[in-house]
Amino acid sequence: MNAEQSRLKDSSWKKWGPYVSDRQWGTVREDYSANGDAWNYITHDMARSKAYRWGEEGIAGICDRQQNLCFAIALWNKKDPIIKERYFGLSNPEGNHGEDVKELYYYLDSTPTHSYMKTLYKYPQNEFPYAWLVDENKRRTRNDPEFELIDTGIFDKDEYFDVFTEYAKNAQDDILIKITIHNRGDAAALLNVMPTLWFRNTWSWGYDNYKPIIAGGSNGVTSIFHEDLGQLWLHAESKSQVLFCDNETNNGRLYNFDNGVKYHKDGINDHIVHGADTINPKNTGTKAAINYDISIEAKQSLVLRLRLSPDANYGFEDFDHIFDIRVTEADQFYQDVYSNKNDADKCLIQRQAFAGMLWNKQFYYSDVRQWLNGDPGQPEPPQQRENARNSKWKHLNTKDIISMPDKWEYPWFAAWDLAFHCLPLATIDMAFAKNQLVLLTRDWYMHPNGQLPAYEWDFGDVNPPVHAMAVWNIYKTDKAANNGKGDTYFLERIFHKLMLNFTWWVNRKDETGNNIFEGGFLGMDNIGVFDRNTRLPSGQHLEQADGTSWMAMYSLNLLRIATELAETDKAYEDIASKFFEHFIYIVGAMSNLGDNNEGLWDEEDGFFYDQLRFPDNGSVKMKVRSIVGLIPLFATEVLDDADITDSPIFKERMKWFAEMRPDLASLVSRWNERSSTGRHLISLLRGYRMKSLLKYMLDEKEFLSDYGIRSLSKYHLDHPYKVDINGINFGIAYTPAESDSGLFGGNSNWRGPIWMPINYLIIDSLHKFHRYYGDDFKVECPTGSGKFMNLKEVADELYGRVSKIFLKDDKGNRPLFGNNQKMQTDPHFKDHILFYEFFDGDNGRGAGASHQTGWTGLIANCLYKKQ
Repeated sequence: MNAEQSRLKDSSWKKWGPYVSDRQWGTVREDYSANGDAWNYITHDMARSKAYRWGEEGIAGICDRQQNLCFAIALWNKKDPIIKERYFGLSNPEGNHGEDVKELYYYLDSTPTHSYMKTLYKYPQNEFPYAWLVDENKRRTRNDPEFELIDTGIFDKDEYFDVFTEYAKNAQDDILIKITIHNRGDAAALLNVMPTLWFRNTWSWGYDNYKPIIAGGSNGVTSIFHEDLGQLWLHAESKSQVLFCDNETNNGRLYNFDNGVKYHKDGINDHIVHGADTINPKNTGTKAAINYDISIEAKQSLVLRLRLSPDANYGFEDFDHIFDIRVTEADQFYQDVYSNKNDADKCLIQRQAFAGMLWNKQFYYSDVRQWLNGDPGQPEPPQQRENARNSKWKHLNTKDIISMPDKWEYPWFAAWDLAFHCLPLATIDMAFAKNQLVLLTRDWYMHPNGQLPAYEWDFGDVNPPVHAMAVWNIYKTDKAANNGKGDTYFLERIFHKLMLNFTWWVNRKDETGNNIFEGGFLGMDNIGVFDRNTRLPSGQHLEQADGTSWMAMYSLNLLRIATELAETDKAYEDIASKFFEHFIYIVGAMSNLGDNNEGLWDEEDGFFYDQLRFPDNGSVKMKVRSIVGLIPLFATEVLDDADITDSPIFKERMKWFAEMRPDLASLVSRWNERSSTGRHLISLLRGYRMKSLLKYMLDEKEFLSDYGIRSLSKYHLDHPYKVDINGINFGIAYTPAESDSGLFGGNSNWRGPIWMPINYLIIDSLHKFHRYYGDDFKVECPTGSGKFMNLKEVADELYGRVSKIFLKDDKGNRPLFGNNQKMQTDPHFKDHILFYEFFDGDNGRGAGASHQTGWTGLIANCLYKKQ
């Protein structure tokens, strides 16, 4: 066991971490407007002057796990109109493809306990083009690409600073901080570097008037006291002036009202940029920054060293030694994680993927009841808030460290994203992965009716039910790592909550009781012909191939968990039988054997489609070839012979269906036929339907890209789908990345790209099929090539294609960087990886959120074909 693995057994090592958000403005939690317009209630321009209610943001920020005290860096290049305290980006209405961060920063390293962390921010030496970025993106349409910071040419002459921020813990409260600034330009350049401390404002809301204090600043030592943290000190090796103000709203600037506070949150900014008298001459406050006014020669660097500790006498004699130890320990930890230590590029990508996942942890604080009612220390909220978004989720009360999709673009948890995050996180921190899945099912998250909260913009929306899948996969991984001893407490604890959630789905999302599920949005963005959350004017509703398939998969996931628990508690045999029954009826409904004799399988095309159901019970299939029709592949599970033979109740129920409902039994693949390896396959797809779907999926003219499986078939590039419903024309056509339609809102921004979580589940399903069918079952891959592969070989082919997005090609280029030559060839860019939300289905270019290491972090597992 290496040093970091030992530390993982001591939770105190996670007391401090990268739990500060990359963006707090424009979030629902901070929105107290009447109309729910979060993006305009607090804008980027307002953010420097507004004290937040629920959380904090910063550059390379850290805080304690209750976010009492935060530390981050601020910068000023002497030319910008404001100091750089937060990452700039466009709000949802401003961007031509929704919200979008307009900065270049990278999460380079982190251990799971955050004993060592490293991040990089690229700060231009010339004036940051705030207005140009807004105006140009406003001018562009959805048919145009996003206009990014690097497109302005501001980095072309290397007139920028590389600012590396590193943290190394000597102990849980003794944190060493190293800031290394490189001048990449050909001339000396001036810069203000401001390491900044501040307390989250907990005193302005009318509940607790306790106000902590930061004071002093003499001899390079700043005093910090909070009743929950005790006495701490920030030591600065290079002494400089410490500037103080308060983390309080500047009401005069924002609302033309004097609240009696003199030294506001933006006081340091106004003093540095304008020379204003806005810092406290008494050297005390709730926010403080050490102001290093420096000049760095061309191509040179400068290092600043600081130490946050509980000892006023700590110095810097052991600073470099401690840093060296922590870096070495981080290297040792990841050496034990890498599957192929000889492939340097794969190791680099994997380590940065894990780093991004660990840096995307965030302190997430939300009390919906308090948020709706407002605070006694603030103006009474408008009456319209009584029926504001999330008003049916008043029980939701969170104050936890949660894995976020992207701390700038999605700085709030999303239920199905989180399930995918936990899969790679389990590789490096099993306890944290388990904790995250359990957390979402706790009673202060899960609705009393059994629904899981979807995401902050609408907790009542529906995400695909993938949590049982994540729970089972993590359980299996943990069991294998512990010599076959599984954590049944974890499995059983969460299983009961998932059964409640399953019941919610059955009761709420099967409108006609025919085992065909609606679901709604289901995270599919612009992949539908129309908004899948919206009921059409004449009362039609959409019966969803994906919603129904997700439920078939959910049934099998819960069945599989029940069979595992039944090994030690026979009461679970009944539960396994129950979920097998659910699965059978869903399969029948999808396969034209429902009560209305219509299903979602189209025999002529050999594909699954969504179906529009009319009030008179008539229907029409929406013949769009999208991943909606491939998701039935996920409803697959392999059971060992003993799982059935050792469970009499389950075995008898399966026998009953075989004898009494052969029409249904005949639709389920191979569940009553033991393979040569003693396995049984329970799948929504019998062999011929699976082959039909794979024929489309592996066709390079349809779904198969050089970089994985597209979300929408390329067939629709030349054959757009069109339908007339009550005189209204709807349509959809293939676009390889960003959507050209604003029908579903500014952030529903994709149609046909490569999407990591779906590719991961496709590959996982292929491996399950292979476990049953073995090497002799082969399909043509690619379709029409004349080359046949078994299903494991097909899975490996997809692994390879997805990995190509990140790996260097024979020219040394990474497809995710597209045609940007600076990122492809510059030594200070080319090996810093961005983990985008999705990837162009034609060329592998990254698009969408640029730091969504959450589910794109699945590449950490995909790179090595780990099964």
